[in-house]
Amino acid sequence: MSILPVAAAQYPIGRFADFAAWHAHAADWVATAAGQGAKLLLFPEYGAMELTSLLPEALQQDLTGQIGALQRYHDDFVAAWAEFAARHGVHIVAPSLPVTAGKEKGDSGIVNRSYLLAPNGAVAYQDKRQMTRFEREAWIIEGGAGLKVFDLDFGHAAPLRVGITICYDVEFPLIAQAMAQAGADLILCPSCTDTLAGANRVQTGARARALENQVFVAVSPTVGLAEWSPAVDVNVGWASMLATPDRGMPDDGVIAMGELSKPGWVHAELDFDALRQTREDAQVYTRRDWPAQSQPSLDVTPVSL
Repeated sequence: MSILPVAAAQYPIGRFADFAAWHAHAADWVATAAGQGAKLLLFPEYGAMELTSLLPEALQQDLTGQIGALQRYHDDFVAAWAEFAARHGVHIVAPSLPVTAGKEKGDSGIVNRSYLLAPNGAVAYQDKRQMTRFEREAWIIEGGAGLKVFDLDFGHAAPLRVGITICYDVEFPLIAQAMAQAGADLILCPSCTDTLAGANRVQTGARARALENQVFVAVSPTVGLAEWSPAVDVNVGWASMLATPDRGMPDDGVIAMGELSKPGWVHAELDFDALRQTREDAQVYTRRDWPAQSQPSLDVTPVSL
């Protein structure tokens, strides 16, 4: 693996007359990024909530009831993204959506799921682990079980191993660390935040994860207003591609960054040979040194002053 063109969406929540209109809209977004050379496309958390615009108005306003109704589009939604990936020869992290129990054996409750689609037709997913207060208290969405890493074939000598930390997950160091220790060189972070503070928490977490693990991190947010939706009515954020600030990487760790809440794609060419060289000849070895410092056997002594 050497250089990989990656695109992260700053994705506005749309409103559609029918599923065909949504399908055409999503197809256009993929075609634009692929036409600009991207081979890996990252969409945001809860971007799929725009499909609730297809529901009756009463359900559109029913925060919890709409989740069950949304499941009628689940299979066609996944099939559409698989079709786009195959058509353009790209890998896609689709916008996440709430998934109810029974979609996959062993699931329970409602989880927030990001699907990963490969051009060869393979479909995988990562469920969000850490729930925000809104998700847990108002939306009754549960944390998923299990962490995964995914090997993506871009035609190089070896596949690229990636992990997915969905929004709030990126604010928890041990999640990304586990993925990095399992060999992930790129952490993908779909996000959805409704305040500038929330967007900054995600960006701060993403930059810290890149620093700690000496990996690339890409962030994709929802943006703009969808006042008809009680779930994703306000969306604030910007896309970014991040690295550790060290030799061979930008001094601030920022490879690319979008404009706040402006719809569109943010592109970067991520050089994984350069990333590994940075790890080998860094000013500091955070990836190498951190595991030894994070064991629970460290003693902490209380001191009274």
